[in-house]
Amino acid sequence: MLGMAHPPAAPLTVSPSERGVLERLVRARTTEQRVAQRARIVLGAADGVANKRIAAELGVTLMTVLLWRRRFQADRLAGLGDAPRSGRPLVYERGERDRIIALTLEPTTDGTTHWSARRMAARIGTSITTVQRIWAEAGLKPHRTETFKFSTDPDLAVKIRDVVGLYLAPPERAIVLSLDEKTQIQALDRTQPMLPLRPGQVERHTHDYKRNGTTSLFAALEVATGKVTTEARARHTGADFLAFLRHVERAYPDVELHVVLDNVSTHKTPDVRAWLERHPRITFHFTPTSASWRNQVETWFGILSRAALRRGSFGSVKELIARIELFAASWNAGASPFTWVKTADEILAKAVRKPVATSESGH
Repeated sequence: MLGMAHPPAAPLTVSPSERGVLERLVRARTTEQRVAQRARIVLGAADGVANKRIAAELGVTLMTVLLWRRRFQADRLAGLGDAPRSGRPLVYERGERDRIIALTLEPTTDGTTHWSARRMAARIGTSITTVQRIWAEAGLKPHRTETFKFSTDPDLAVKIRDVVGLYLAPPERAIVLSLDEKTQIQALDRTQPMLPLRPGQVERHTHDYKRNGTTSLFAALEVATGKVTTEARARHTGADFLAFLRHVERAYPDVELHVVLDNVSTHKTPDVRAWLERHPRITFHFTPTSASWRNQVETWFGILSRAALRRGSFGSVKELIARIELFAASWNAGASPFTWVKTADEILAKAVRKPVATSESGH
């Protein structure tokens, strides 16, 4: 006689605040992978997904899924941490742990924005080490925060597929350029001469400086080679952008150009549109709103800032421009393309969200 099939497990009960913590653990790039996987198991169980399906989707055994279901049911968020090792006794009671976790998930009442281990220890009447250990076991990091930006562009999917398609499969006998401008680059001159790097001493400079003017840098990155075409201009108006387009056109004669750029108004002036009509070999491809970081030239701007500008000292705008031109020439001499690895589907699955974690440790 055949035995009866076991009914599917009931959905795991998870409170809204616990779900919020679990989702942050899954989303944060700073979360340990094993903790993130445990959080995914609990979220799947809370959504009523069958245990076997959770195991298959996450590439774990059924016993692993059952283990973390039981651990969460018994110890809630604290249960997602590793059990204490042999010989390391717990130095806190379960009630103390639950109270610390509950307070951490609630808004503070002392005018601060988040708990510190020191203030939590004083509130509960325990040690800072105990608070830190409980937070680590529960995957809680109140001192860290992430920012994100959602694109509300109605043509989001179309634009993402268009731009990523150019990166991964560019048209034959055509050149793809990533174009943008870095505005208001300041020529900063330190008030005292820099103390150079020496054995046993890092480079040092004063924290104060004199402003000697600004420039705006237009740049077009050739996606296939990594080479850049640049031009510094005093302003960044529609007329300046059009002047740079003419510069790019001369740099790439008699070839079809596909230009990736963002949606700022200077890229869409009547003069620019009229110029494009007279130059049909050049096609614009706009990134979605709030997602201009999809433009590869932004990566090059970041490298320029870190390698040549941030620690520089410039007595004039002319010196600043000379440094930029020198860096661009050196870059082009050994240029290599950036490797784009994300498909359009992978990007869209994350809803064009770009978290940036920051630390805000307090007392």
